[in-house]
This record gives sequence, structure tokens and C-alpha cells, in this order.
Amino acid sequence: MRCGQKESGYVYCPNGHYICDKCHGKSAFDAIRALAISAKGTNPVTIAEEMIKSTGVSMLGCEHAWIAAGALLASIKTHGSIKVTDDQIIEALDRTQKQAVGAYCGLTGVCGVAVAVGAAFSVILGAACPKDKETAVTMHVVARVVEAIASETGPCCCKNFVRTALALSCELAKEYLGTDLDCTVRIMCADSRRHPHGCRETGCSYFPG
Repeated sequence: MRCGQKESGYVYCPNGHYICDKCHGKSAFDAIRALAISAKGTNPVTIAEEMIKSTGVSMLGCEHAWIAAGALLASIKTHGSIKVTDDQIIEALDRTQKQAVGAYCGLTGVCGVAVAVGAAFSVILGAACPKDKETAVTMHVVARVVEAIASETGPCCCKNFVRTALALSCELAKEYLGTDLDCTVRIMCADSRRHPHGCRETGCSYFPG
């Protein structure tokens, strides 16, 4: 553990190593936040791919949820039909970071990428417990994202989940926000050999074979 604090955890190295969620991905989170604020373009999938490449994130990990939230809001900000501020992007990332932690999908059954899309819509809509429509829309969005990425498991792949969730988010942004983002997705994944659990290859929409 880097910070020296002791805590209970669910995921650790077979050799006994452990990094808490606060220390894990700290530099990546800062880099993703900066990229989200400066990103241009109205295609969230393309923005996410650029983030993945420039930050060098691992094959799997909660960093992908941060990328999903940042890329989606960056694309909506650039589109301009809805005002999105840098503070809102930071807020969505901070919210995502609170829930998208190591092994979140296995611990709770909900992928952090879906939480990230929910955080983005929640910030834009101003969803909150006392509100009706705004909260309902956000929950419907998350439910549809969960359904979409659930069909892409076996094994789980964070990069697939980001691409799938953001492609769907383009449709959801048009349906619920009236924002017509660029939904074009032309990706040939180059990371299949990196998957620690074995890529499902032709079972994935982004496999180059």
C-alpha cells in the first residue's frame, strides 16, 4: 500500500500487494480530468479513444469509467446545444470516482461505466432525490446502459464497455437532451492480447478479425 494506511479490501495481488482506491489511479484521474476539459469534437467515442491512448490506462480498471464521463460531457460541451461548464465536468468526474472503484462491477453487479454515464446526465439535468422527471430520466439512462454492456460480457472488458456505453449515450443524448452528437463508431481494437482473462475475440464488435 503506497499511503501506508490500513483498510479492508476485496482485490489484491497474489503476492500480497495492495493499493487502496485513493492511491490507485491518482495520476490517471488528474490526466483524464485535464483531457476532458480541453477535449474538442462531438464524438464521445473518439474522445474516449484518445484519452485511453494518451493516458496509457491498464486493460481493465475504474479509470475507464472516468474516461466515459469525461468524454461524454466533453462532446456535449463542444456541441454547444446545451451549456456544459468545466465545473460540471469536474463534478461528474468526482461523482463517478466515488462509485467507480476497484472491482465495483464484481462487488455490486453494476459496471462503473454505467455509473459514469448516469453522473453525466445527472449533472446536466440537475437530478436529485426531491425531483421527479430529472431523476427518472437519469435512472432510465443508466438502466439502458447497463443492459447494453451486460450483453457484451464474457469476460468483462472495460474498453468494450466504454465504447458500447458511449455509442448508446449518443442516442440517449438525442432522445432526452435533444443533442445530436456524432455517433459514428469505427474502431478496430488493438488490445485483445492484453486482456488478462482472455479476449472473446470474434464475439466482440470491436475485434479486428
